[in-house]
Amino acid sequence: MEISIILMAFGLTLFAGLATGIGSALAFFAKSTNTKFLSIALGFSAGVMIYVSMIEIFLKAKTALVEHLGVVGGNWATVGGFFGGMFLIAIIDKLVPSVENPHEIHLVEEIPDKDTRKNKQKLMRMGLLTALAIGIHNFPEGLATFMGALKDPSLGIAIAVAIAIHNIPEGIAVSVPVYYATDNRKKAFLLSFLSGLAEPVGALVGYFLFIQFFNDLLFGIVFASVAGIMVFISIDELLPAAREFGEHHLSIYGLIAGMIIMAVSLLLFL
Repeated sequence: MEISIILMAFGLTLFAGLATGIGSALAFFAKSTNTKFLSIALGFSAGVMIYVSMIEIFLKAKTALVEHLGVVGGNWATVGGFFGGMFLIAIIDKLVPSVENPHEIHLVEEIPDKDTRKNKQKLMRMGLLTALAIGIHNFPEGLATFMGALKDPSLGIAIAVAIAIHNIPEGIAVSVPVYYATDNRKKAFLLSFLSGLAEPVGALVGYFLFIQFFNDLLFGIVFASVAGIMVFISIDELLPAAREFGEHHLSIYGLIAGMIIMAVSLLLFL
């Protein structure tokens, strides 16, 4: 495999992970949360991820596995990998307590006034646990972005953009409690920034684990799992958050827009 493709895939994964830094910056400078924009953006991200998973990634995985295992075996392996990916991310999500779960997104307006904050140690603990939780969640997302980009650069770009959008509110979840515990913007931003590095770490682990054995069979299994992971993230995290932050129709409009743009972009690269 060409080194330029590997570097491009890693760069996309790094971009997606470091989007947490954007959320951190927004938390410092925004006086209020633009809930309508956030609702549309999260819906858009879900639309991209669902469409690309079901229409592109799942079918590519199925094609690769059918070639190696035959029609019956290939179809069963694809379905098994798809739901296996869902179970994996569901277990990870279950192991993270909801109070520290970064997918339990909060508004900037919920931040307590500086004069009313008494337990800074508790806030710091919340920020550290949230950073750890984001790292755990972002690990398989980094693998998904990296593997997608290795197989198809245009597909990798789409996945990276969708994951980057959904990482922005996670950056807020890390930086806000740390900032209000330490009164140190630099420390809060740095911790948020570092939590996003779990995605390129996931890419590196995937590279060293799989690259020596990388073939269409392994690709098909991993890609089917990636599709399951992304669909679960969209249904369990992005769509509920999108509906919570805005009017019901805004999240659906964002969802449809994400699907349309993803569909058109795939057609343009045929």
